[in-house]
Amino acid sequence: MSANRYETILLPVDAEQEINRSRFLCRLERVADEDAARAVIQAVRAEHPRARHHCSAFVIGHDARLQRSNDDGEPSGTAGAPMLDALVSAGLSDVVAVVTRYFGGVLLGAGGLTRAYRSSVAGAVLLAERVTREARQLATVTSDYATAPAIEAEARRRGWGIEGSDYGAEVRSRLRLPPAETETLLARAAELSAGAARVELADTAFVDLPGTAGA
Repeated sequence: MSANRYETILLPVDAEQEINRSRFLCRLERVADEDAARAVIQAVRAEHPRARHHCSAFVIGHDARLQRSNDDGEPSGTAGAPMLDALVSAGLSDVVAVVTRYFGGVLLGAGGLTRAYRSSVAGAVLLAERVTREARQLATVTSDYATAPAIEAEARRRGWGIEGSDYGAEVRSRLRLPPAETETLLARAAELSAGAARVELADTAFVDLPGTAGA
């Protein structure tokens, strides 16, 4: 994880394990913010109203700055904290984990609970399809109809994302590229258009990188 790049998961994951007759069900889900994470926690709680505990942890932000955990009635530090540690150790962000426990009648002790909750999340992480997100600068290049195909071909060659084009009196091509490559775009657009193309730089946002999804 770096300032401009991090990993999250692509799709929700459900995993289950049984330890000394207690069932531990882990839901791992991608979320954009704290409100979304808490909505997932509430949804899991509604799915399993008879379960004894719904412990949770989430990490949010490209820098993993927002981290929260909750033991939900388990002894302090035996559930939420080890779950959070499993997410952080996996290098994931924008992810919430909820572990639902159906008590089986056998006490696990503090050490047993810590291992059970951590391994529940770690097991779900192993099943998850991960995807890399990276900061991309939005740039709009306005050029004539003769130049636009060359600019888009240059974008494809360099691996820049092409979000679309608007056609009017001129062509407005919307590109996503690494912020460090904006000077290259400015130079190449000028070269390909003999100085006629105009480049507007807008927001920087994190996007899923094509071809990076995988376990």
